[in-house]
Amino acid sequence: MTRFKDPRGSISSTGSDHKVRKISWHDEITTIGDIGRRHSSTVKIDELTNTVWKAGRNFQKQSINGVESIISEVRVTSVNVGASDHIRRKSISYLKKELEIDYHIIPLESLYHRLGTNPDRGLDEEKRSTNLLKYGKNELTPPDKEPLWLTFLKTLTGGFQLLLWAGSILSFVAYIVQYFQMDDPPMDNIYMGVVLGLLVLLLGIFTFYQEYSSNKVMESFAKMVPSYALALRNGQLETVNSKDLVVGDIIEVKFGDQLPADIRIIQSQGFKVDNSSLTGESEPQSRNNVCTDDNPMETKNLAYFSSNALEGTAKGVVVCVGDSTFIGRIAGLASGLDSSETPLSKEVTHFVKVISIVVTINGLVFFAVALFMGYAWIDAIIFLIGIIVANVPEGLLVTFTVILALTAKRMTNKNCLVKHLHAVETMGSCSVICSDKTGTLTQNVMTVAHLWAGGDILESSHLDSKIKETMGFKSLTTVAKLCSRAKFIEPNTVPLKQRKINGDASETAILRAMELHYENVHEFQDKYKKIYEVPFNSTNKYQYSIHDISYNSEPDSSFLLVLKGAPERVIKYCETMIVGDVEIELTDVLKAKFVSVYENLGSLGERVIGFADLKLHNGIYPPEFEFTPENTEGVLDLGLRFTGLISMIDPPRPGVADAVQTCRKAGIRVVMVTGDHPITAKAIARSVGIISDGAETVEDMAKRQGIEVWNLKETDRERVIAAVCSGEDLTEMDADELDEFLTNHKEIVFARVSPQQKLIIVEGFQRQGCVVAVTGDGVNDSPALKRANIGIAMGISGSDVSKQAADLILLDDNFATIVHGVEEGRLIFDNLKKCIRYLLCANTAFLTPFLAFITLRIPLPMGTIPMLMICLGTDIMPTISLSYEPPEGDIMTKPPRDPEMDNLVTKELISYAYGQLGIIEAFAGFFGYCVTMGQNGFLPGDLIDLSDLWYDAAINDLEDSYGQEWTFAARRELEHTCWTGFFVAVVVCQCGNVIISKTRRMTVFKKLFDNNIVFFAIGFMLLLACFLSYTPGMSIALGMLPVRIEIWACAIPFSLLLILYDELRRLVIRKANWEWFNREFFY
Repeated sequence: MTRFKDPRGSISSTGSDHKVRKISWHDEITTIGDIGRRHSSTVKIDELTNTVWKAGRNFQKQSINGVESIISEVRVTSVNVGASDHIRRKSISYLKKELEIDYHIIPLESLYHRLGTNPDRGLDEEKRSTNLLKYGKNELTPPDKEPLWLTFLKTLTGGFQLLLWAGSILSFVAYIVQYFQMDDPPMDNIYMGVVLGLLVLLLGIFTFYQEYSSNKVMESFAKMVPSYALALRNGQLETVNSKDLVVGDIIEVKFGDQLPADIRIIQSQGFKVDNSSLTGESEPQSRNNVCTDDNPMETKNLAYFSSNALEGTAKGVVVCVGDSTFIGRIAGLASGLDSSETPLSKEVTHFVKVISIVVTINGLVFFAVALFMGYAWIDAIIFLIGIIVANVPEGLLVTFTVILALTAKRMTNKNCLVKHLHAVETMGSCSVICSDKTGTLTQNVMTVAHLWAGGDILESSHLDSKIKETMGFKSLTTVAKLCSRAKFIEPNTVPLKQRKINGDASETAILRAMELHYENVHEFQDKYKKIYEVPFNSTNKYQYSIHDISYNSEPDSSFLLVLKGAPERVIKYCETMIVGDVEIELTDVLKAKFVSVYENLGSLGERVIGFADLKLHNGIYPPEFEFTPENTEGVLDLGLRFTGLISMIDPPRPGVADAVQTCRKAGIRVVMVTGDHPITAKAIARSVGIISDGAETVEDMAKRQGIEVWNLKETDRERVIAAVCSGEDLTEMDADELDEFLTNHKEIVFARVSPQQKLIIVEGFQRQGCVVAVTGDGVNDSPALKRANIGIAMGISGSDVSKQAADLILLDDNFATIVHGVEEGRLIFDNLKKCIRYLLCANTAFLTPFLAFITLRIPLPMGTIPMLMICLGTDIMPTISLSYEPPEGDIMTKPPRDPEMDNLVTKELISYAYGQLGIIEAFAGFFGYCVTMGQNGFLPGDLIDLSDLWYDAAINDLEDSYGQEWTFAARRELEHTCWTGFFVAVVVCQCGNVIISKTRRMTVFKKLFDNNIVFFAIGFMLLLACFLSYTPGMSIALGMLPVRIEIWACAIPFSLLLILYDELRRLVIRKANWEWFNREFFY
């Protein structure tokens, strides 16, 4: 924190990085005032300091241009969180560090006075009401909720939905126009309008259910509020509803409780809290009444709302409630952030635009043609509506929804639970994965890897009986067994690896290793009873205990002191060391050896702990001595014996290294984001391949050259592709520097990064156009999970809030599962492209009957109802079957698709589907139509210009090509038979179409039998077509009448032509290597 010194000199502004920055008296600065008001003002330093100078040391509060300050100490904090102002104001790091709070720093008496409370009596009713009005209730304010009806309405008005609504409305318009023009208008348009409207409605209900069940982030935060709290009111301890707590309340908390608000500790007895979901710290954090850091997240005298009390008891004063708490700010940020638009949503928008343009152009062109040919304008409008409806891909919305749901189900079987359907494809577009280390890349199971005993480094898994008998090993393991608070909570009958242990991760690993090498550790601990202990704390970074060894009947000592902790702390209390079987003086040479071993083990990614012991002499500590905190203050200064080191590692998960290598081949950057030490993080990153073999950081290069980092040549720096960036380094970067860092380094490890800083990292990658996936498990991760293109929560270790904010949940917390999700996402994009191409081919066949009807004036070859039967009936199963297609080659060797360039629907796909394959299907349909007409007496040449006579209800003696007379009713019956002929011809062609849709590049004969569901779909399609064509009553319901079997056979050559034509296209693409051909014909 910054303090004003002499107003006639300069200010030294000291930030969290402890670097001093001089500020001129005439510089402008920004200060953030009272946390409840949350506003900033810019003031001149000289104005501020003159006021301070005049006011002297009074504790009077004054307002200077809206900035509240305590005159005795004006603090000016300048914190750069590594992003622009716009981004910083949306990041938790900004909220945490920029807001100026001092309730953890000022004396408790001043805090009581400010809040109007008393530590012995609590708040009286009058002050409680005042504080309630001033600071608000202890509730998280939910964001403005969108009404359910509006949410539902939005599901009915998306991209595809608008197209279908347009088709439905235009169908009704067409019927209304025909109703006023004709005595007996056909019902086709009514059926079309109703079916399209119902389709949108049903799929909208399904989508609404998906969204409603997943958008519950605030509800998860609300569940974190404990129901009751013990508060001191008017001198009486009362159980009150936690929502009724106000700032200034004095509360008591015991182990097992959940903190009901942010509190400052007044008194504590062995109080520890679990901050893992807030800060990522897995170890229990001790809390007391001493301010240990200016940063409120680091100090020991604050405990935060929703943290769980693990040990001890505490008494505290409530300093923040509701939205002002740390969790409240996260909740506001997580709820306020807009989720990124998914790549698939962008593709749908692009597709709708393309189809809309195609529909509009076709409609307007033939509207003009109709007018030019002499049609009345009302008839031209009817034709326009028919052309638009024919171009709307009615079955595509169904196909998208079903295929994404099926893929989501497949991913669930691979331990990847999909919450939002669009997230399926987003995984395939992913270009950056920001992954946690612990539990995701590693197993989250600490195991002892090495021991340094007697001057030798030993592998824990390769210890023979001879080594175990050495003095050095015995001394080290004795300390390791005694200086421990971990206990087995299951009997020895349970296998050691499965036996549960009550203790933190490090002590659990050591106890399990000691039990492996020396059975019945608990008996050894009972033999040497613990009579005094100083627990570990983050300030001392060590723990020690004193044990009764009178059992050994040693003449000079009755007590053994055992110490363990951070090696650099332990070694400074030692005067001797065991080398071999001899205890010798700890010389500078041995200390240098210690440093070398310590660093080497750390570079392997292992957590290293030092051990020491001392037999307490009976002359100072006789057998009847009672140890107390007062008489043990200097016990560590008696000169201990260093017994060695034990290093532990959280090993990488099996398959993670292969998964990272797969990502590398697929062009996906894997970035480690962890709160662990940079050395450990770097070592794990190398072991799993995030930092590749041979890749150097600037530190590695400087060490190899034997120089300091800042002496490296610029050319050498430019060759470095790997980097380890600490949270402190990240704090010092602005947005441009972060962008440059991300661009210049392809292999990155972010270490000692707070969960809040993940948001900055995510936004940095997104500014570069990357599609970012982020893993997270804590409450603090929820903003980053929501901001990321794809948020991935941990199913086992993740909090409820992180799971609600995420798009995917890893049921096994395994990084390799993410790679499976990426593969499925890439596959579904390819298969969706195949499905769209398959569906759009028939659109030309639907469009051309209307065009021929307008331009050639022939009887309508196919009505809207048979068209709907293809779109929503026979085509559904084939498109779904294409979602089961295996990949063409190894899709994980291709780079991620560029969402801006590699679209789901391209002009090449439109051209190939509409202008080539669609034309073949249209010819097949017209051939079936002409054969049906010819079989009944109307030759193709005689159909031209026949429509006026054909649809004249007054003519009942219309002659065909052979002189037969046809009534109006007979002509309508024949027309419906022709519709069926056109329908079955298109269906037969679609059989060939679905076969060629299996592959875009490979020969179809290599993939013909790799997805048998396609053949089931073809059979289903043909059976459904037969059912619709030959079932009695279909003429009334659908206007379709039976056709002869030869009509089916007439379409087979066209279906074979489709297969041959597409096979030729793929052959040229594979063999000829013509760039222009690939550009025009590869969709």
